[in-house]
Amino acid sequence: MRRAPAALRNSAEEWGAVAKVLHWLLAALLAGQWGLGFYMSGLAEADLVLRFELYQLHKSVGLTLLLLVLLRLAWRVGGPVPGWPPGMPRWERRAASASHALLYVLMIGLPVTGFLMVSTSPLGLPTRFWGLFAVPHPLGPNATLERAFGNIHEKLGWAFAFLVLLHVAAALKHHFRDRDRVLVRMLPARFFR
Repeated sequence: MRRAPAALRNSAEEWGAVAKVLHWLLAALLAGQWGLGFYMSGLAEADLVLRFELYQLHKSVGLTLLLLVLLRLAWRVGGPVPGWPPGMPRWERRAASASHALLYVLMIGLPVTGFLMVSTSPLGLPTRFWGLFAVPHPLGPNATLERAFGNIHEKLGWAFAFLVLLHVAAALKHHFRDRDRVLVRMLPARFFR
């Protein structure tokens, strides 16, 4: 017996295919972006060509992530969101809602602060979006602002990493301890045929 294809839109019980694809695509891109940022910051100054190429990649991925996060947020706001499991304590619902909101703030704040950092760099290097066109920088060179945005960007990156670990731990807790469908309903359906 064949299963019906997953619904594109969310329901009150399940995440739809669009939400799942955006969730896992963002998760993969954000993990790669975090690792790339960490790697780039440790490169020696002598590797100028490699550093330039990796920074351009990091900026293109960052701007793409910003667009995908905004799309995901619009999708989430524009449709139903699956409800909480029965019996979930109110404090846990509030903590989950707050952590999801904070994840969105960080997923938007990271690319914005990164872009503001490079737009204020005294080096004045262009931001080439996937090598297709230059993205205009809204601010001019300013070493003080570059350092400030860089510090904020780095702190947001570490906060994001911590919050993602908390998010994963909560999903695993729901699956293994609470034995509810919180994790299962975000996984691709083919894992549970």
